[in-house]
Amino acid sequence: MILRTLLLSKNLRNSKTIFCSNSVVELKSLLSSGAFGKTAVFSASGDRGFIRGYCSAEHGNGNPREWTEEIDYLDESGSVIYSGKGIRSVEPGIDDHVMVGGLRKPILNISAVAKIVEVVKRWKWGPDMETQLDKLQFTPNMTHIVQALKIIEDGDALLSLFRWAKRQPWYLPNDDCYVMLFDKLNLSREFDGIQTVFEEMVSDSSVNGMSSFGAYNRVLQYLAKAEKLEVTFCCFKKIQELDCELDTKTYNSLITLFLTKGLPYKAFEIYENMVKDGCSLDASTYDMMIPSLAKSGRLDVAFKLFQEMKEKNYRPSSGIFVSLVDTMGKAGRLDTAMKVYMEMQGFGLRPSGAMFASLIESFVKAGKLDTALRLWDDMKKAGFRPNYGLYTIIVEAHAKSGKLDIAMSIFSDMEKAGFLPTPSTYSSLLEMQAASGQVDNAMKLYNSMANAGLRPGLSTYTSLLTLLAKKKLVDVAAKILLEMKSMGYSVEVNASDVLMVYIKDGSIDLALRWLRFMGSSGIRTNNFIIRQLFESSMKNGLYESAKPLLETYVNAAARVDLILYTSILAHLVRCQDEVNERHLMSILSATNHKAHAFLCGLFTGPEQRKQPVLTFVREFFQGIDYELEEGAAKYFVNVLLNYLVLMGQINRARCVWKVAYENKLFPKAIVFDQHIAWSLDVRNLSVGAALIAVVHTLHRFRKRMLYYGVVPRRIKLVTGPTLRIVIAQTLSSMESPFEVSKVVLRAPGDSVLEWFKKPIVQQFLLNEIPSRSDILMHKLNTLFPSSAPEIRSLSPPKPLLPGRGM
Repeated sequence: MILRTLLLSKNLRNSKTIFCSNSVVELKSLLSSGAFGKTAVFSASGDRGFIRGYCSAEHGNGNPREWTEEIDYLDESGSVIYSGKGIRSVEPGIDDHVMVGGLRKPILNISAVAKIVEVVKRWKWGPDMETQLDKLQFTPNMTHIVQALKIIEDGDALLSLFRWAKRQPWYLPNDDCYVMLFDKLNLSREFDGIQTVFEEMVSDSSVNGMSSFGAYNRVLQYLAKAEKLEVTFCCFKKIQELDCELDTKTYNSLITLFLTKGLPYKAFEIYENMVKDGCSLDASTYDMMIPSLAKSGRLDVAFKLFQEMKEKNYRPSSGIFVSLVDTMGKAGRLDTAMKVYMEMQGFGLRPSGAMFASLIESFVKAGKLDTALRLWDDMKKAGFRPNYGLYTIIVEAHAKSGKLDIAMSIFSDMEKAGFLPTPSTYSSLLEMQAASGQVDNAMKLYNSMANAGLRPGLSTYTSLLTLLAKKKLVDVAAKILLEMKSMGYSVEVNASDVLMVYIKDGSIDLALRWLRFMGSSGIRTNNFIIRQLFESSMKNGLYESAKPLLETYVNAAARVDLILYTSILAHLVRCQDEVNERHLMSILSATNHKAHAFLCGLFTGPEQRKQPVLTFVREFFQGIDYELEEGAAKYFVNVLLNYLVLMGQINRARCVWKVAYENKLFPKAIVFDQHIAWSLDVRNLSVGAALIAVVHTLHRFRKRMLYYGVVPRRIKLVTGPTLRIVIAQTLSSMESPFEVSKVVLRAPGDSVLEWFKKPIVQQFLLNEIPSRSDILMHKLNTLFPSSAPEIRSLSPPKPLLPGRGM
């Protein structure tokens, strides 16, 4: 009961009975004083002579007034509902009505909702708000909460009221409540709150079996509209696990989201779920799915939906027709594209200019120029005026197909249609003439353009210069380039492009001539092209012309890297002319590369180097940045070993190989598999490097086997098909036990051990590769044991091959 009034007379004494609406209050004893300090006057009885006193107060003269006895609060039947000093607190659930005369009437819903809204708007959120809600003078129900949610706008306040209601015993999960909550949270853009409430709703559904069809759909629609991709998809999966149905609008929102995010395949997955759930597709679904499927390349599915849409009597929009015609044409399915184009006209829709352009372009690319021309005529009949782009497509297609007369005729139609020749138009025509090799026609167009007072564009000059360069008309190209320069264009790039055309074509003489013209005209090129021309000159044996190019390259602050130096050294290795050798040595010196100083020091004596060869080689290889130049270092080692072997410097070559292996340039070349197999892999080495690697590695194998007594089961030399013959011939001249297969030379370890004990093998491994005379004497000693091999072993070591005869 709500105690609306407590009417007390100022002169009440002893025990009194007070009627409060429908309640009776018995006052057993009051203060002897007839006045209460703090009073509140209520108008329920209409008598203003009565006042309401509280449990404690002070009188005006400062004397405190208190209740001295307990007060019993009785209900209508006379039962005591509360005893205590002062006025009792209102209890929700007990005081849930008011008495009007003798009638008991509940509190109106509008009043209850207004009170809830008032409390929430005042306290917003937190314990204070919940405390005030707990003190409400009535017991709320879900209707009150739903109506309050409709009025409250603040997102935090909405969530606070909802969570307070969930903790009340009268709370009952309600789909309308969730729908209203999601609507309000969406208006306030509280998407995190939507996600949180959704998770709570899922748990309520699993516990109470609540049907939340509307709420689930609202969540997905709002999250999808807000483009919350990951959250939306997660909620969609949870709803699927709950086996809840979704409506068409929700599915359309999901499809729109995935299409917007560029995930057409995910959108199609949603569409498949939509079909699987038996949800009907509406026109908007078809309008979204068909263009997206067509653009993603799933043309069969898109066309199937197109047919299904027509069967359901949905009218396809022009966007569907445009997308199908465009994608089918670009995919080469021209028959289907024409069929859709005809159906569009059957629906009374007018093809757009973009559709005509797409169809014409598709048929032109397919080489069906006759159909393209018919569409061209249809386009003009439909009232569309072909633009410059379409004219260019038609003219270019006919020119490339060899129908230059038709191309020029269409170009004339273009002029008659009022399209004045522009620089881009001339550029297109010049490109077609250039592709067909018609220099005269191209020059006529260029001269016509100049006579018309039009300034040629950069693309026009580029096309014309490329054509002249391919035709090797150096003088004409120089004239055009100077005219281009006089027009204010920067010509360095175009001049360099012409130079590259000559270089790629192998016309080094023309390239050098063009470079001289550029220098006399004050036109510079870049170091990359200078290097390309230098390398081309080297390949063609024009060493005299190559050196000035290299000097220009170095003087321009360009860095000669190890690869470029090694390539020059490779030319020296292959050179067989003494004059060219001098040029190449001069070019190597002009590089100013540290590798050249190393090469020169390698051929000097220890007195000049002031250190042994091995130490000198190690110092050079320590200065290489293997993280950046590992490939270049491998290339340098291969070429250098070729050169050293060719020059008969076997000991120096063995030092280079040893240091290269120490620095792990060839980490997988030598493999020791305990007592099973030892192997050497020389497949990625040059001939000289492979010979040195075999000699040096067999020496290591011999040392292990003779000095340490370790003998493997077998030894393999992996040569590959290229080096197999060279290595096999070198070893077979000394009666080696290695058997030759397709790519491997192998021998048992015991046989190799006996072979290592022969004097000629010792000379072969410890000193240098023997000459043919040494091999012949070894055979004689084998046939006639009375010879004295120990005398011949004192002779100086022989070179690998006599002089430069390699």
